[in-house]
Amino acid sequence: MELPDISVREFLLWILGKRKRFRVKGNSMLPLLKPEEEVLIDRGCYQDSLPKVGEIVVAKHPTKSDLQLIKRVTLVSENGSCFLMGDNPEESTDSRQFGKVNREQIIGRVTCRFG
Repeated sequence: MELPDISVREFLLWILGKRKRFRVKGNSMLPLLKPEEEVLIDRGCYQDSLPKVGEIVVAKHPTKSDLQLIKRVTLVSENGSCFLMGDNPEESTDSRQFGKVNREQIIGRVTCRFG
């Protein structure tokens, strides 16, 4: 899956506070996202819907409240929980270690690269 570069629309949504910047840490999303690369996330996109398989999301770590993760949705259960995995499984801490993530723990969907 490709991730688009920022568009004028996405930039304006960021200026208006409708998007949030997120900086990638670590190698878990290589080759798609590199460490220190920035993306924009849509924070309100899952208020009335569930994530879809294949989307890249930012979520709160289920056991470390101060840690946020960027991962790909690989499974969505009927109860709204999601199995999240990094694109680089050898260097990713994800649902294989900590289990499914509840929809409430998902901060938002990645919409584009920033910069």
